[in-house]
Amino acid sequence: MKWFTSLWQTLGKPALTLSLGFIAISAFIMGIVFWGGFNTALEATNTEEFCISCHSMESKPYQELQQTVHWSNHSGVRATCPDCHVPHDWSRKIARKMEASHDVWGWLFQTVNTDEKFEAKRLEMASREWKRFDRDNSLACKNCHDYKSMKWDTMSPLAQKQMKRAAEIDQSCIDCHKGIAHKLPDMGTARAPELIAEVGSGVTPSVGESYFSALTKPLYLDATSAEEAGTLNVATKVKVLETSGKRVKVAIEGWRKRVGAGRVIYFDFGVNILSAQLSLDSAKTPNLIRTFEEKQDPMTGLMWERVEADIWTDADYLLGDIAPLWSYAKSTYSSSCSVCHTQPEEAHFDANTWPGMFQGMLAFVNMDQDTQALVQKYLQEHSATFNKDAH
Repeated sequence: MKWFTSLWQTLGKPALTLSLGFIAISAFIMGIVFWGGFNTALEATNTEEFCISCHSMESKPYQELQQTVHWSNHSGVRATCPDCHVPHDWSRKIARKMEASHDVWGWLFQTVNTDEKFEAKRLEMASREWKRFDRDNSLACKNCHDYKSMKWDTMSPLAQKQMKRAAEIDQSCIDCHKGIAHKLPDMGTARAPELIAEVGSGVTPSVGESYFSALTKPLYLDATSAEEAGTLNVATKVKVLETSGKRVKVAIEGWRKRVGAGRVIYFDFGVNILSAQLSLDSAKTPNLIRTFEEKQDPMTGLMWERVEADIWTDADYLLGDIAPLWSYAKSTYSSSCSVCHTQPEEAHFDANTWPGMFQGMLAFVNMDQDTQALVQKYLQEHSATFNKDAH
């Protein structure tokens, strides 16, 4: 260590013959060399070659990209990995590089080094990117695609309608264009990827326990039938009666109006909160629906029946706790429905008023069907009908 100590002492001595100007110029040149080296190294990590040097990136996302319009198109303009995943602005780029340390950790411990591991993590990784795109208002897309430069008259009528509406509010591209460059995660019957990423794909149900549907799910008359007998609505409570393979027999409790075939099961008496809808044929199936008591709705004069239906559904997307569903619905309502104005409190309307009010808002937001149904149900079940302290 003597040489190191001697060098340190030498560097610590004041300059006896060097001028202030020489020192300043030397420091300036060293700064340029340092900055040039740093920026060169930084840009070297912003190349497609660097991105696909990781086998898991080259074998999966890169191969998927080559099957899309972003790889080959009539204009000959190709989007590379950094075009979409590295911000152009310098400060954002540095922040993104810091975030990328998570990817280095994954590479080091080989978390996605096989097809099986990659597919298991695909939803998590995709959801993280979707959130980043949403946070930046899809700036990476808008570096190349500009609403103001679009030729509306060359689009189909449907595309014109959707894109003009998006242009008016400068909507984030990722709201509608997930899966534009890479394969979408396998979510089974799911149509709400952010929802499933938030709450998970469910638990293994046990007989005698109660669960909540995390998605709108098909119903069947038996454990093996391929023909759907109806629909189980999102956030509906069911009790598992029996299991068989990938299906479970569940009991759905609720109320129905005594009109027609009585195919619709509602959450509670006198409120239009959907729990399940049966097909006409299945509603006529003997012993499928049991009735208990009758009540007349004083508001409409209609007779209602308290019922229970025992029917089969798929065992996936069942949650043991409804709290994650309500949490997701609340945050979605708060973020999506405040674009135009301050959204009403949940208890501002009663359960039967909310559907009309909420459906009127949907023209100004982008939600898939499951998210729409969940948010509406959240608003209804937290409405003035069930909150006695509200007006």
